Amino acid sequence: MVDRVELLNPSTMHPPVGYSHVAMVRGGKLVFVAGQASIGPTGEVVGPGDHTLQAEQTFRNLGLALEAAGGTFRSLVKLNIYVIDIRALPEIRAVRDKYIDTAHPPASTAVQVSRLFRPDLLLEVEAVAVVGYLRAASR
Repeated sequence: MVDRVELLNPSTMHPPVGYSHVAMVRGGKLVFVAGQASIGPTGEVVGPGDHTLQAEQTFRNLGLALEAAGGTFRSLVKLNIYVIDIRALPEIRAVRDKYIDTAHPPASTAVQVSRLFRPDLLLEVEAVAVVGYLRAASR
């Protein structure tokens, strides 16, 4: 059997905008990436008060974590985005879309939360990826 991930959007469900309803894994190794935030290499918050700058640093950190596990952004099957203000989601998605395969986006969840582990953080992103696979076409 060929290792693969299949992204599904059943015709019986509403069309998703910017995500896939289902990511089905058939082979490969699951990688769980802890919540990433806008923390720079020396522990400082990058972009205080700015959703776009914080999203850029957050997705850079996510990319570094994926790379350490042998993956890339194309390895993503699930993203969970936690944001202090859900109205900032369009800004965050604009940054996210520079990193992910927008033609085959991972399954995703976005949740507004009252606070994160540091008061100056505006968002946190955790992910599940699969490394060592060939991605199948979406349907």
